[in-house]
Amino acid sequence: MDCHIYGVPKFNTIKIFLLTAFFFLSINVHASALPRKPSSSSNSPQINSNSVLVALLDSRYTELAELVEKALLLPTLEDAVGKHNITIFAPRNVALERDIDPEFKRFLLEPGNLRSLQTLLLFHIIPNRIGSGEWPAGLAGDPTHSTLSNDRLSLASKGSGVKTVDVAAVVHLDAVVRPDGVIHGIERLLIPRSVEEDFNRRRSLRSISAVLPEGAPEVDPRTYRLKKSVSVPAGAPPVLPIYDALAPGPSLAPAPAPGPGGPRGHFDGESQVKDFIQTLLHYGGYNELADILVNLTSLATEMGRLVSEGYVLTVLAPNDEAMAKLTTDQLSEPGAPEQIMYYHLVPEYQTEESMYNAVRRFGKVRYDTLRLPHKVMAQEADGSVKFGEADGSAYLFDPDIYTDGRISVQGIDGVLFPPEEKDTEPETKTSRPAKVIIAKSRRGKLMEVACRMLGAFGQDSHFTTCQ
Repeated sequence: MDCHIYGVPKFNTIKIFLLTAFFFLSINVHASALPRKPSSSSNSPQINSNSVLVALLDSRYTELAELVEKALLLPTLEDAVGKHNITIFAPRNVALERDIDPEFKRFLLEPGNLRSLQTLLLFHIIPNRIGSGEWPAGLAGDPTHSTLSNDRLSLASKGSGVKTVDVAAVVHLDAVVRPDGVIHGIERLLIPRSVEEDFNRRRSLRSISAVLPEGAPEVDPRTYRLKKSVSVPAGAPPVLPIYDALAPGPSLAPAPAPGPGGPRGHFDGESQVKDFIQTLLHYGGYNELADILVNLTSLATEMGRLVSEGYVLTVLAPNDEAMAKLTTDQLSEPGAPEQIMYYHLVPEYQTEESMYNAVRRFGKVRYDTLRLPHKVMAQEADGSVKFGEADGSAYLFDPDIYTDGRISVQGIDGVLFPPEEKDTEPETKTSRPAKVIIAKSRRGKLMEVACRMLGAFGQDSHFTTCQ
């Protein structure tokens, strides 16, 4: 059958078919020549098996590779390798296993110190390639190089041929060489100044210096407001009248500790306060509260004095995320940190079980606080205990962080504030109109007889005296 298009000659029809076939063929050739996009939707560079990162994970520096994985740094290093070559100074396994301070290693592995661990590891990586041939010769100048942690590392070569990185000697030059980087083995761990300062600051919180207590704050009995703290002589009872310190109230609390009255030092309150603050630091996530109790205020010594006198305390401890939401205005006023913390100190010994049982049984329970006369309200919510009301509420987040029978620490996820004091206006008494009582005039016996006689004839209405 001949192919024919109506109104077009047969020869022109053949030319049209040939041009159409050539057009589609050229499109297919161009499409096959274009580079195909990777099927992966992520924008991160692809790391091949010959990368220096793969070599680090499979090398003899297993301790360093394990720390890199714990610090969640693989995406960051993949991005760095995709942009430029890198140089890694890898400490020996022995330096990370036995030569490092155990307390410092515990500090690095705590979940709350992830940023310090990342800074420490990035301090060992330079974002350019420095092989053994590019190493600076001699001590002149001590050229420094910027690291991925934005710190500086100095490289030098001593006269004996030993090459150094900062304070560590290089024990294995060009231990691993790859197209995108090189790894040098060093004898010890490099610690940047920022991580060292952070570790020393946390360690100073743990070793709280013993300071003579200055006494608890005084409360004006007329206004129930805190006065300026005064010094209390040794052996005297605390000034703050914690009137319910020995009574659990409506909650199902365990029996409290013995009250004051015995010789001073019946309990070692200072050691107990140090112990619970150290527990907060080891627990992680409550460093801001420990800093306020120890450095910003003298509440640690005041709490130690109260516990030494036999009182019991429950600390509602806001975590670091909650403390970070406090504004400068809330902390700038004189005595503001103390006022906030007093509202989180309950003069009872409460555990997570006792508070939950109380709110399950009574619905809403109001606990006294050291910020008199304010009380903190607790109620059941979502199978837990919720403190406060409306927007200023907080949930029991980490129960029973520390419980020793006299001090109980319960972690919450918010900072509590007492409800705003409302000025009570005096009630205006409306004066009722006084009733005027007019005493009736008394009538004599003769007049009484006359009125009765007139009444018999129906004439008593004409006389006002007889009405």
